[in-house]
Amino acid sequence: MEESCVYDIPANQLDTRAVSYWKWKGFITCLFEFIIPLGYYAAYYFGGWPLWPFYILFILWAVWMLVRVFIIPAILWKTWRYDISEQEIDFLRGILIKKRTLIPMVRVQHVDTGQGPLMRRFGLAELSISTAAGSHEIPALAEETAHALRQRISVLARVVEEDV
Repeated sequence: MEESCVYDIPANQLDTRAVSYWKWKGFITCLFEFIIPLGYYAAYYFGGWPLWPFYILFILWAVWMLVRVFIIPAILWKTWRYDISEQEIDFLRGILIKKRTLIPMVRVQHVDTGQGPLMRRFGLAELSISTAAGSHEIPALAEETAHALRQRISVLARVVEEDV
């Protein structure tokens, strides 16, 4: 008898539009983070502070923006996987530290989908699965996929509950 390996990688990846979504989200976040070098520049301009720390802050911000916008989204997409079976929901995610979460269907209390304006622009939605221990999300799914999975998990959780 052949047994399934516990370390099988979940089969499903997030929608490819997740990369573009994360790039824009990272870009917008970095624009807000620019307040740090800008604030220091104001201190230089109005308060006579030395200018060289501004250059360091600006270079650090620019490098962080390039990494956040062009590198991290692709790596996140490659490392985020999920699978939904009749017995459990399986997540695998993480860049440096891999995190695996298994949620038994019997523990699922309710399932939600949500999307902000930027997600809506890309046709994506987030699936949120709530248990007594907390909430777990599958980010950046195609809108149709998220709604179908919400329905499927809801039905499977009810069936498992009735069997118990």
